[in-house]
Order: sequence, then C-alpha cells, then structure tokens
Amino acid sequence: MKKLISERFAALALLGLLGALFIFHLLIVVHLLPFDIVWGGKLRSVEDMRQLEIASLMMTAVLMAAVGLRGGFLPYKPKPVILKVVMWMMVVLFVLNTLGNLLSENMVERLVFTPLTVLMALLSLRLALGENAG
Repeated sequence: MKKLISERFAALALLGLLGALFIFHLLIVVHLLPFDIVWGGKLRSVEDMRQLEIASLMMTAVLMAAVGLRGGFLPYKPKPVILKVVMWMMVVLFVLNTLGNLLSENMVERLVFTPLTVLMALLSLRLALGENAG
C-alpha cells in the first residue's frame, strides 16, 4: 500500500514545526512577542509566563530530540519500542493541545495554532504507525 507521506518527510516536517515552535516560545520569553497569545490567554504575570514558557522550551527540545532519533538523524539508536511509545505520547499531547487551542480565549491560538497542532498530531501519528516505529 502506498503511503501518502514518507516517514522521513513526516520527521523532517515535524522537526521544522517544532523548531519554529521553539523559536516562537523563545520570542515570548525575551518579550519580543506578547505572552497573552499563549496558554489560553490566562497568564497574568511575567513570572507565570517565564515558568510556563521555559517548561515549553524544555518540552519542545525533548520532542525534537525524540523526532530526531525516530527519523534517524541522531547517532544514538534507542530501542524501537521506546520511540514508538514516545511517538504515541506525542499524538496524545498534540490532540490535547488542539483541544486546548480550540478553547482558548485568544483568537491567534484558535486560528493559527489549532491547525498547526492538528498537523503535528497527524505527523506524529505517521511516525507512530510507521514501519520503522518498532
């Protein structure tokens, strides 16, 4: 059966989106973007923003590493079952994030980030279901 997109393309696309997301969160931390466009528009202080955005940056870096490993772009080769579990966790994470974006008070989150997290969920699903996934 022919696949719509290759595992390599899914991994590269997901790495690109995660890289853009990392830069986006970094721009919020350094105050080049307003923090009211994230976290459902519920952040009330710079300290709240800093804590949550640093957590977002760390999580995004971990996800990038996982996708890099899954795509074979990094030299370390963990057990395939571990990567399969992580890819399924990413699917769940992005589906839940999509729901959160839909419920956001911020229009940017609803209109821009909802489709992006749907795409990230689908790319993660492709990697979770792939032949090289374990």
